[in-house]
Amino acid sequence: ACATCHVVVRPEDFEKLPPASEDETDMLDLVFDLEPTSRLGCQITMTEALDGLTVRLPASTRNLLLR
Repeated sequence: ACATCHVVVRPEDFEKLPPASEDETDMLDLVFDLEPTSRLGCQITMTEALDGLTVRLPASTRNLLLR
């Protein structure tokens, strides 16, 4: 229940992802800099179809290790 794995997925890659679960959506409500293509990295299951997926870290984060 931490949401420190918040990533922003490139829009063209976002369409390849399955919809976020209700639990993930609830956790995303807690993140800074929420964007339309925000997801929790820990909830993205990598598959061959996602090879080359591009994400970026948001400008703000709650992860104290990144400071």
